[in-house]
Amino acid sequence: MSSKYIVFFDGVCNLCNKAVAFTLKRDRKKRFLFGSLQGKTGQEYLRKYHLSTDQYHSFMLIEGNVLYTRSTAVLRTLKHLGRGWQLLYVFIYVPQPIRDGVYKLIASNRYKLFGRKDSCRLPTPEEKESFLD
Repeated sequence: MSSKYIVFFDGVCNLCNKAVAFTLKRDRKKRFLFGSLQGKTGQEYLRKYHLSTDQYHSFMLIEGNVLYTRSTAVLRTLKHLGRGWQLLYVFIYVPQPIRDGVYKLIASNRYKLFGRKDSCRLPTPEEKESFLD
């Protein structure tokens, strides 16, 4: 059995929801599970890793017991998708302060640039098995 990866995202952010849809579409091995940071499981993980439970500025990836955030989480997600997407993992060699600086610039303007929803994304019936709650 292959490992499962957990992705937590801002459930009302249009950019974050597009990233989830992108990942779901390309996750042929069904290795990813998803949860909004606003959801019950997302809140539990935020507390577990001593992170703010009311500020949602980072895409998060959990591999086993290791938490990755910001640009590292995005790059590791692409790496696990395979089928050519792992080639983008080469950007991991860009120093993290630079990668995360770009990430933070986009994250802090994501609602302005991409909009937001009134409520968290609900999975379709086909997607339901890939969502935590």
